[in-house]
Amino acid sequence: MATATSLTWTDQLDGLDWQALSDLYRVAPLGDKSPAWLKTAFGNSMFRCLVRDGGTLVGAGRALADGVDCSYICDVAVLPSHQGTGLGREIIQRLVAQSRGHRKIILYAVPGKEGFYRKLGFERMSTAMAIFEDPAAARARGYLGDD
Repeated sequence: MATATSLTWTDQLDGLDWQALSDLYRVAPLGDKSPAWLKTAFGNSMFRCLVRDGGTLVGAGRALADGVDCSYICDVAVLPSHQGTGLGREIIQRLVAQSRGHRKIILYAVPGKEGFYRKLGFERMSTAMAIFEDPAAARARGYLGDD
């Protein structure tokens, strides 16, 4: 089990093993995200949070932000062996802290995790809308409602 002192936190992408990050998302489980896809997504994100326990990547998250109006927190993943330890909460708190000063901080969550994010100060939006590449799959996974 990880202790707070055994964890290393960074926002730097230099030397990141993109395959390890891809593996983290697959086992978290947050889907299959290729190393190339993640390199583009994290490289274009204003804020990033990467956590290692020893040399193992155990947590990650990012936020797209414009610097003044909107910061969008997404892709927060924690290795299953480290889930339930407060690591996900700490990643979110760090990304929120980095996003302070934006008029709004938006978070995209896995269905069923809303209660967790409410405890961190997030509230449900009544006007959020989305266009998904595969709406049928998004609907099946609970991301889209039938209205």
